[in-house]
Amino acid sequence: MSDDRLIVALDVPNAIAGLELAAKLGDAVSFYKIGLGMLTGGGLALAQELKDEHGKRIFLDMKLFDIGATVEAAVRGLAQFDLDFLTVHGDPHVVRAAQEGAANSDMKILAVTILTSLDRADLDASLLKAGEVQNLVIERAARAFEAGADGIIASPQEAALIRALPEATGKLIVTPGVRPAGAALGDQKRVATPAQAVADGADHIVVGRPIWQASDPAKAARAVLAELPER
Repeated sequence: MSDDRLIVALDVPNAIAGLELAAKLGDAVSFYKIGLGMLTGGGLALAQELKDEHGKRIFLDMKLFDIGATVEAAVRGLAQFDLDFLTVHGDPHVVRAAQEGAANSDMKILAVTILTSLDRADLDASLLKAGEVQNLVIERAARAFEAGADGIIASPQEAALIRALPEATGKLIVTPGVRPAGAALGDQKRVATPAQAVADGADHIVVGRPIWQASDPAKAARAVLAELPER
């Protein structure tokens, strides 16, 4: 089985395309992310098939946000699918509710700090708190850990600072915005290479387009894995 530090984002239109991509990747990849864009295209069915029939690990990236009771109910329902990771927004009330919903399951709740596609101008447009993006990410991470998050979603550029937090002991750091050396940035603004992300404290890296847009996705995945430092 492949090194599960690499999570491949199945950012394709539907479950059929997801299964086709997973078949191309084969044993090169053991961990997949299924996001909100796939939800109406059979995302949950895809998650079940990859997990139950192919033995893959699954990260459901829903970034849930709502009142506590609704988040708790949604997470309780999703916990029945035996998923590995689920994302919620890092607001403390959301994290606490998600943990209530995930009780009695092995599903890890990962809190989103600030999306890796956003910069300070984007936060200003949303009327969010003033300050450097990096500082806000660190503050949100600490508060999410205190609320009970099993881990954090953050850009590679904040991974080392989050790992240094006392609250981060024993917690997961998962980093999107990872691009192999020489790859296009796409819509990501805060990025790093796979090797740098892991060296800075990431437990898992998420890579999408540089793998699934490649002419040989399995070869591209193995190239990413080759960049990772030894465990």
